[in-house]
Amino acid sequence: MIGEHVLAGYVHDAGGREALDLARGIVALTGGRLSVATVHPPDLPAAAGEARAVLDQLADLLDGRPADLIVQEGRSVGRGLTVLASRIGADLIVVGSPEGGARGRIGVGAAADHLLHSATEAVMLTPSGYTPPDELGRITVMYVRRPQCDEAVIRASQAAERLEVPLRLVTLAIGDVPADPLRDDLALAIRLAVDSADLLPEEVTAELAEGDDVAEALADVDWPEGELLVCASSEDAAAHRVFVGEVALKMLRAAPCPVAVLPRGYY
Repeated sequence: MIGEHVLAGYVHDAGGREALDLARGIVALTGGRLSVATVHPPDLPAAAGEARAVLDQLADLLDGRPADLIVQEGRSVGRGLTVLASRIGADLIVVGSPEGGARGRIGVGAAADHLLHSATEAVMLTPSGYTPPDELGRITVMYVRRPQCDEAVIRASQAAERLEVPLRLVTLAIGDVPADPLRDDLALAIRLAVDSADLLPEEVTAELAEGDDVAEALADVDWPEGELLVCASSEDAAAHRVFVGEVALKMLRAAPCPVAVLPRGYY
């Protein structure tokens, strides 16, 4: 299950604080290890000192929770985070949304864009203004019948079992696509989820999210507090890397909850 070692990418703004809060919440659920990193440009000693000063101010935000505070050099924030995650063995990178975006929605800044197209670890994005709830309410998997999504269903069902939360599978039905084949695919995915973990059939639900575009389809289903959305990488992703296509990127920007994107072939 992802979250055994969480790396929060921290910058000194609201998005950085929200990413750190979400990373702390994930670690509280999984009992995993937390690392927090600030990335600075290479060959600039002053920048490294500023990065260290930023991390030294995190005591109040960490609220006594142990964490490794790391200053990382990198030509970009995204590249620095994925290099660091590989070095320290993190399995999840959490980043926030840049300031100025729509509240309650994910903004894809430069760091997130890099991670979403090259990270070797799972990537979780935090909506602007997000405050983690006291408890996780449900895990939702965005499902299309293909091997990468089947892998996501298997991992999410195992996480739902361990965390004792229900699992939901959602398929987008955009425009006038026939609904019956999509419902048949969801029925098979429910069986896969039940067979992959010790979940009762009533603990796994499935819904079609219908609309004329991605945002309208996502608004067609409910998103209560405590939701976590999981999606697989695109078929275009290299093995063991994250890569999201155009539709997935639209889904990320319209999602009202944190979204975790799994690398292709994630086990």
